[in-house]
Amino acid sequence: MAELLQKAYGETDPQYGSPPEERPIEEHLSRGIINLDKSSGPTSHEIDAWVKRILQCDKTGHGGTLDPRVTGVLPIGIDNATRAIQLLLEAPKEYVCLMRIHEDVGKERVVNILEEFTGKIFQTPPLRSAVKRELRVRSVYYVNILEIDGQDALFRIGCEAGTYIRKYCHDIGEALGCGAHMAELRRTRVGDFQEDETLKTLQDVTDAYHYWKEDDDEAPLRECVLPMEQAASHLKQVVVRDSAVDALCHGADLAAGGILQLSEGIKRKETLTVLTLKGELVAAGEALATTNEIDQAEKGIMVNIKKVFMEPGTYPMMWK
Repeated sequence: MAELLQKAYGETDPQYGSPPEERPIEEHLSRGIINLDKSSGPTSHEIDAWVKRILQCDKTGHGGTLDPRVTGVLPIGIDNATRAIQLLLEAPKEYVCLMRIHEDVGKERVVNILEEFTGKIFQTPPLRSAVKRELRVRSVYYVNILEIDGQDALFRIGCEAGTYIRKYCHDIGEALGCGAHMAELRRTRVGDFQEDETLKTLQDVTDAYHYWKEDDDEAPLRECVLPMEQAASHLKQVVVRDSAVDALCHGADLAAGGILQLSEGIKRKETLTVLTLKGELVAAGEALATTNEIDQAEKGIMVNIKKVFMEPGTYPMMWK
């Protein structure tokens, strides 16, 4: 995480709240997210239901739906963290795709067409999508070719949320004049969730829950379940005084006087997360000023709060 600018100084009272990694296991679980490795076959909603049954929790929700045959990173929010998982819906995604081209057009043409389909592209969502079918612009940040073997092209693609890789392959086939389709797809990244030591299978989650319930060993469960703050780690942030927290939890917007630290490069209308000095996720909102303007401001509303994730009363009321 990038170092934050210090706008003002303040201290946090250890009596209130808790650093995310130090929450009691029951609270950790109810405010947790699993970086789940989805297998081919089940729907994302079926995975939700299985996790809910395994952990015996009240509700679960996933960040970015994967088609049944697609595998890979599927963040699952538990109970209170299902609200925070919404922050991942607009997060950048990364995939590894195997594309089958319907004729052997040669490596050079494939390389060239993938270069053309980088940057801003136009897409119409497919017929079976959950969004309105209208032409829209999406950003492809990079395409790294891993291997080309005859009519098969294996590549890694980083893209804006809402980019349909199946449609991407179809459009490439149209441009080549011979057709192409997505043969296999694996998601390798959602925001800061990726294929690393935090990626767990359903069996890992089942075993971890068993160790906690049967052997009173919570360590495996803490390895499987990450704090919900992970869902916001790809966004820029502001850190606030303890005295501002409860007002935000009751729906107040964030004024300049409550801000202690902030990220570099904040732009107006950008989505920001609001954290406590202990690193707890309080809320998310829209920046009404740039980093420099917030840093210099002594009064005025700086962040329009859109979503609140912390329960009122976690910190004491210090407002009227």
